[in-house]
Amino acid sequence: MKNIVILISGVGSNMEAIARACETERWPARIAAVISNRAEAGGLATAAARGIPVAVLSHRDHATREAFDAALADLIDGYAPDLVVLAGFMRILTPGFVERYAGRMINIHPSLLPGFPGLHTHARALEAGVKVHGASVHFVTPELDHGPIVIQGALDVLPSDTEESLAGRVLALEHRIYPRAVRWAIEDRLQVVAGVVQVTPPEPQLLVMAGEGAA
Repeated sequence: MKNIVILISGVGSNMEAIARACETERWPARIAAVISNRAEAGGLATAAARGIPVAVLSHRDHATREAFDAALADLIDGYAPDLVVLAGFMRILTPGFVERYAGRMINIHPSLLPGFPGLHTHARALEAGVKVHGASVHFVTPELDHGPIVIQGALDVLPSDTEESLAGRVLALEHRIYPRAVRWAIEDRLQVVAGVVQVTPPEPQLLVMAGEGAA
């Protein structure tokens, strides 16, 4: 039985999707803890209602980013994690922290990487006039939003889309691809070869939604 530690800063909807899939699909794993840097994060109550241990470590209580990351690593390691999952954890992590969990920490980003790293991805996608947008699950590396890609979800950008509507549709897509990526990781099915993630045995690493529905 493997241990998954999930880090959140807000509502934690991806965390909930992962926890639900872990339970219903009977993964050989458990959510050992959900940790937030914000005591007010709504996802903490959601996790606790599922019987998942929760913890809060405020970044405001630490003088430097390095000090916070060191304390966070100590807290995480208390749960003996096999996989660390960033699910809306709104912190830029230090290189030392990233290296500590190299190969066993993944993140989801609301764009089709390498396009639109960083913040405000949906507004930037609309401003750029892209016709396809989506989300990417990737291994975390010291370079922000540039780790090897595990799986992507893509959808058409509709003429009627606003930033809010596009964000909502992409989030629904995230809830489908992130549990799949986490399951592959805890089943030891992921291998990075020359910077490219391979799944063994192979499964599609792209989920495409056409218009309002699936293709």
